[in-house]
Amino acid sequence: MFENKYSKVLTVILVIVIIAIIGLLGFLAYDYYQKYRISKDASSFVDNFNGEVSDDEESSDTNSSGIDILNEISSTPVSNTSTSSSNAKKGEYKGFQTVGTMEIPAINFSYPIIDNVSRSAIENSVAVLYPPGGETINQVGNTVVIGHNYRNGVFFSNNKRLKNGDKIYVTDYRGTRLTYTIYNKFETDDKDTSFYQRETNGKAELTLSTCTDASNNRRLIILARQD
Repeated sequence: MFENKYSKVLTVILVIVIIAIIGLLGFLAYDYYQKYRISKDASSFVDNFNGEVSDDEESSDTNSSGIDILNEISSTPVSNTSTSSSNAKKGEYKGFQTVGTMEIPAINFSYPIIDNVSRSAIENSVAVLYPPGGETINQVGNTVVIGHNYRNGVFFSNNKRLKNGDKIYVTDYRGTRLTYTIYNKFETDDKDTSFYQRETNGKAELTLSTCTDASNNRRLIILARQD
């Protein structure tokens, strides 16, 4: 009698464990699919976008201002050379206007750059935080790009692996392609904007910002300069 009850309890426990394992495997499979879909969609957009531009022209100038802080997280850019055209038109990715694309070979990163930050925008790609609008991308001055760190390989999740000397390639909607080289990497708190406006000595610079693995209130900042 006792053994019969004991056997039933073990059976129930075994069924619960099997259901839990199936649930975990299902979650992991869904997470992998989501990651694959996001990366594939982004890479496809970048490939098509880059296919319409040349990278042998000369780029121009301009900068602007206006600080906008969001307690979401960040991104990075950089690329090679090109020009602006009077009939240049911004692209569109999943309903959001884009000012260009960013590629970072060291972390297999290939994403559109959305022109403004919003909660839904950075759930789909990386976006320009400062100056708002993204018109300064690939222009003289600093542009801050932010992206989420979901700690699963998408968006800026792998920025922690970047190091000084790594290259970033940015192609903007004007047809300009610039190469940037990372020269600084540090952590700070989520209210720090001291590095937004800085002297760039007549070159384009990028700042990539995302949260750290350890805390959503800390930021991993990467600075890159036009070659």
